[in-house]
Amino acid sequence: MPSRHPRVLIVEDVPSLAQTYKAYLRTENYAVDIVSDGTSALALISAEPPDVLVLDINLPDMTGLDILRKLGESQVPTQVVVITSNGSINVAVEAMRLGAFDFIVKPFTADRLRITVGNALERVRLSETVTQLKEEFGRESFHGFIGNSLSMQAVYGIIRSAATSRATVFITGESGTGKEVCAEALHASSKRAGQPFVALNCAAIPRDLLESELFGHVKGAFTGASTDRIGAALTANGGTLFLDEIGEMDLSFQAKMLRFLETGSVQRVGEDRPQPCDVRIVCATNRDPFSEVAEGRFREDLFYRLHVIPLELPALKERDGDVLLLAEHFLDLFSKEDDKTFDGFAPDAQDALLQYNWPGNVRQLKNVIRKVVVLNEGGLIRLADLPLELQSDETRSAGQRQQINTARVRVPEGQIQPLEDQIDAAIDGAIAACGGSIPKAAAALKVSPSTLYRRLNSRGNRNSERLQSQG
Repeated sequence: MPSRHPRVLIVEDVPSLAQTYKAYLRTENYAVDIVSDGTSALALISAEPPDVLVLDINLPDMTGLDILRKLGESQVPTQVVVITSNGSINVAVEAMRLGAFDFIVKPFTADRLRITVGNALERVRLSETVTQLKEEFGRESFHGFIGNSLSMQAVYGIIRSAATSRATVFITGESGTGKEVCAEALHASSKRAGQPFVALNCAAIPRDLLESELFGHVKGAFTGASTDRIGAALTANGGTLFLDEIGEMDLSFQAKMLRFLETGSVQRVGEDRPQPCDVRIVCATNRDPFSEVAEGRFREDLFYRLHVIPLELPALKERDGDVLLLAEHFLDLFSKEDDKTFDGFAPDAQDALLQYNWPGNVRQLKNVIRKVVVLNEGGLIRLADLPLELQSDETRSAGQRQQINTARVRVPEGQIQPLEDQIDAAIDGAIAACGGSIPKAAAALKVSPSTLYRRLNSRGNRNSERLQSQG
């Protein structure tokens, strides 16, 4: 619960009763408002939703049920306590179905109202706590990252904490773990999000051109400088400058980099005066920075100037079940690009994805799923559809045994059902067993809900085409 006084709105068209209810709550530390009709109630709720709404069913312009329906459609985060008479229990039950927290039957005591409103406020507090915990520890995605493993939750927490600071962030991790994604997440979470984000790969630029690429140059500064160049640092002014593979920076240039960090100014090649430059520096390397310093390949003073907030990205093999979330994400992404429909990953394919070591990390997984989408037309992805490097001897043997066992089960030709019909039947059975819930059915089938929604939509299109052809 927030530190402010909890807000309670009483909607009652009988003034004497409204004042009585307000008096009942006077001993509590609540801010209580009163309105006498539904229109006024909805206007107040729209402007600032109360924590608890004490709602009479019978109002002059609409019923309390009408208000409940509108709150449900708008998903207003307010707990509703319904007031009803002895002869309206069925209405009270309907109110609970529409989302009311509880109901009170007239006449009632002050204690009954206080306890019920108190319980509703406790529900508000618990709901806020759950939401906060989900934000802190239950994220499946965060500014470009996909994953809900504990190691990634720790990364998300560091990014959120570091985003508000201007301090330099030093990202380490194996190649393919998403260091540039991390830098973009830091920028997107910061107050500089509306300003430029500029990435510069120090390993991809020849050493003699790095100063010009980073700090810029003026026309005629050197052979080939036919026009002015603003440079990455000034382009990122006011925003974030990401220096990837900073360990590749030549020692002779590191002194200039250190001066740039200390002075906050840039002097373009061939220019006499420096210019102020306000950038937040994020850098990254896939090397061990401490070893680089110890072996004299990286200046110690520059390293400690950059290494203010260290952030290490875990390898994909250390991220528990994130590989399946990422695989589903890439499958959905590439399926849409190629206009294909896939039904997720079969259990043997899931096992192979989980068991593989992923030396190339997320980048390698992305390339694998891209290849799978290109080489297959759709349906369920099985072990045989994955690249050979993912099919270990143990996994291949299990797959071969499964094929042998399947071959032994002989089915008369006339009883063979098309694979599409068998998949549809499995989906329908799972949805029925889960009470009509597609998300629950998806979890039981070990596929994403989006896979089932696409499948159901595709089936509807196929049926429409079939009817049109028959007509």
